[in-house]
Amino acid sequence: MERMTRQRGAVLAALKEAGRPLSPAEILEAAQREVPSLGLATVYRNIRALLEDAQLHAVELPGQADRYELADHPGEAVTHRHHRHYFQCLSCDRVFPLEGCPGHLEDITPPGFEVEHHELTLLGRCPDCARKPGKRRKAAAHSH
Repeated sequence: MERMTRQRGAVLAALKEAGRPLSPAEILEAAQREVPSLGLATVYRNIRALLEDAQLHAVELPGQADRYELADHPGEAVTHRHHRHYFQCLSCDRVFPLEGCPGHLEDITPPGFEVEHHELTLLGRCPDCARKPGKRRKAAAHSH
């Protein structure tokens, strides 16, 4: 375990405050409020160290760069971590964790297949983006 530096503390604080997975650029922007001189290379170094210490885990989304969030139980092996599902906003590209799991995947799995793992990402608009005017054109076009 590496020592806690001011930069590492700022990275952890940014993730804790956000309460959702962040990209390295989002981490940088938030952590610079505490350490204005922080650079992107330092954020990446701290992400790597925090992953190695199992304080963070990567959130992998299809076709996207990884996002990062605080581990549910710091120090716990990733293989034993409870799986999570996410909502990704198509307007602002932010990612939010979902609570729970739909389960019962055997009901939609083809006969003879065995599910060993699953990932679920819902796509749409977050509340902030859904409230913005002009963002409902597609939905309005389909209602005719």
